[in-house]
Amino acid sequence: MDGRDLVRSVRMIKAVGPAQGLRSVRAAWRARRADALALPRRGPERARVPGAATGAEPQPGGGVIHFARSSLRVRVASGGAVFCGWDGAAPEPSYALAGPCPEVDARAVLEPDTEGGWRVVSERVLVVVSRHGAVEVRTPGGAVLRRELPPRWWEEANTDGTDTAAGRSGGGGAARWVQRAEVAADARFFGLGGRAHGPRLRDGVYRLWNTDPGGTFGPGDDPLSLTMPVQLVVADAGTHLVFHDNSWDGRVTLREGVEGAGSGHDRPGACELRMDGGPLRYWVLAGTPARVLQGWTALTGAPALPPLWALGPQHARWGFAGQDEVREVAAGYAERGLALSAVHLDIDHYDRHRVFTVDPERYPDLPGLARELRAQGVRLVSIVDPGVRAEPGDAVYEGGATADAFVRDGRGREVRGEVWPGESVYPDFTDARVRKWWGGLYAERLAQGFAGFWHDMNEPVSFAAFGERTLPRSARHALEGRGGDHREAHNVYGLAMARAGFDGLRELRPDERPFLFSRSGWAGLQRYGGTWSGDVATDWPGLRASLSLVLGLGLCGVPYSGPDIGGFSGQPSPELYLRWFQLGAFLPLFRTHSAWGAGRREPWEFGAEVLEHARTALGERRRLLPYFGTLGQLARLTGAPYVRPVWWNAPRDRALRDCEDAFLLGDALLVAPALAAGVTRRPVRLPRGRWYDTATGRAYEGPGQVWVEAPLSRIPVLARAGAVVPVAGADGGTELEVWAPPAGRGGSGLVVPDAGDGWQRPAVERFVSRWEGDRVVVERRDGEAVGYPVRVRGLTDG
Repeated sequence: MDGRDLVRSVRMIKAVGPAQGLRSVRAAWRARRADALALPRRGPERARVPGAATGAEPQPGGGVIHFARSSLRVRVASGGAVFCGWDGAAPEPSYALAGPCPEVDARAVLEPDTEGGWRVVSERVLVVVSRHGAVEVRTPGGAVLRRELPPRWWEEANTDGTDTAAGRSGGGGAARWVQRAEVAADARFFGLGGRAHGPRLRDGVYRLWNTDPGGTFGPGDDPLSLTMPVQLVVADAGTHLVFHDNSWDGRVTLREGVEGAGSGHDRPGACELRMDGGPLRYWVLAGTPARVLQGWTALTGAPALPPLWALGPQHARWGFAGQDEVREVAAGYAERGLALSAVHLDIDHYDRHRVFTVDPERYPDLPGLARELRAQGVRLVSIVDPGVRAEPGDAVYEGGATADAFVRDGRGREVRGEVWPGESVYPDFTDARVRKWWGGLYAERLAQGFAGFWHDMNEPVSFAAFGERTLPRSARHALEGRGGDHREAHNVYGLAMARAGFDGLRELRPDERPFLFSRSGWAGLQRYGGTWSGDVATDWPGLRASLSLVLGLGLCGVPYSGPDIGGFSGQPSPELYLRWFQLGAFLPLFRTHSAWGAGRREPWEFGAEVLEHARTALGERRRLLPYFGTLGQLARLTGAPYVRPVWWNAPRDRALRDCEDAFLLGDALLVAPALAAGVTRRPVRLPRGRWYDTATGRAYEGPGQVWVEAPLSRIPVLARAGAVVPVAGADGGTELEVWAPPAGRGGSGLVVPDAGDGWQRPAVERFVSRWEGDRVVVERRDGEAVGYPVRVRGLTDG
């Protein structure tokens, strides 16, 4: 234990109390001893590179290229996604893929290239492999999007000096490896999961290890709870996504390029990926941002569609006194005419923090409370933690022990950690049998009246005074029958827990769409639900980090997310709270939340002026619910996130690529939040076309930067000229809000009505707007009657 560990131990004891703090010290020592005993010590290692190419075997969709000391499998899928796997690594098994590996592109062929290399030619992408193992991904026209340099492995050497076979059996061994890549000098990096500093990822090192920060975080903190080896790279030559399908601990080092560096030559951008083990395999998808995300969704699965009510405003607090206070809070919203769709209950509603229980004193009739709130249109949402108190007589522990459901160590003993209920065990969600058992436990939550669920502490967390706040790396996991340890299972633990909950809820309530979001996860989390920021700091940098997280996660395929409005801990100023609330009104998950002792987050707690402006934001969210519902349906159908960077439709606009303080909500609206104190007017970088300030009606022309008013009463929202936006009318029905296109031009929009919270297949309705004489008309593209009231705006500038 070093000095920093000692300081952390003291902080831990202060945060959780003396008894639990001391147990966290013991838990840390226990984990350290377990790893020292069970993990193999690295002996002498030898570096290995592929060597020279020796031949190739054509296969459907590509082929295998053999090198002196390795082999590379290249395969192009029917949708254009490129798979590369070294050392025999295949696309499966994979936690990321939604189903069987996609069919190959039968027209893609492997053929010799110049200077002893090979290339795979297909309609959408060209892959060129050099004779020493460098891999270039090019557009069909030949522009280089990405150049992967030959990889390098570090393996244990046998006593006779020869290499072992570690790491060569399908890429599943523990050989460390590094792969470096070059991209265009003008390229910008995005993604890597939930990153507080961004969404543009600047020069630096980003760790791939889901981590509870152990307190609130801000833009300088990394990693956080949801990391993914997914990069989206945007350059003039094109956009591409690269996904390294490897769940081990790793680090990504990014360096942006410089144009005209040195003697007038460009210095390319660079990416280096270092992994502690696991297969070296990756996918590359190229095209427009929309096409790339559509291909990524086809590969990893369509986003789960939240029920309609989950698109409304939600309220949470760690520290409700009991069911009477929950009732009072809901009544407070109703009395003030404020919309509310759900109240979330944190761990304090449990009986002694034990999962799947209820405190009988503070919540003597939870089902009755749920029915009462449901009659008012308010649902209850329950937190669910994975840690199960290791206590004989606890029903969940006894059931899990009987089912042999908990993670064990190499000697067959239950791995125990320290979390809120005390000494706890952890279900092994990488075992299908355990997922089935855990999914059945949600019947208790449904019987209590809960309609939705948020998974917390599932990195997974074990309080530790020093070392890592998670399970020992030597802990054993099923990994779908393959067997392995926590080094491989850690990053997919939250993903597998989300699958257990989602599948269980689908079985228990087959006619309802589950509502589930998770603090931790991995590539493919969107199949089961969304996520949220975690414990973001209560300050202006925390507000900015909230937007970064939502934008970055959307570009990794997780469209439904949002922050803790007001920050998790600390008391926000009225201005900070209001600006956070206004931003949240335009994000998919719109939820206030705070920690025990951090103050309340009801809008009326911040004064009459804040209350009035918050009411306006809530009214705008209610008005836009049909639009949010359409965006959710489109995310499921196409992979396009609700919240998009402003360069989404113009990735070659370099000024837009560097814009991080505004976003597109769908294609129709541009939202420019106030992210600093005292802002009443701000610059906005516009994409090409005409844009209307939705509050004043004033028109602006893009591309370029304009200044717009941002009074405390609202944040700037601009509408694209010609856009057809579904909104809620005064009678509660849907109407079309149409923003006048420029003279001689037209516009369009989509409406995807949702028949309810079930599984009905939606019908996509397409509309166009155009000038007809001196008026703007709206028509359905299929020739049918419009079917909605139409309101045209922007006919005169305000």
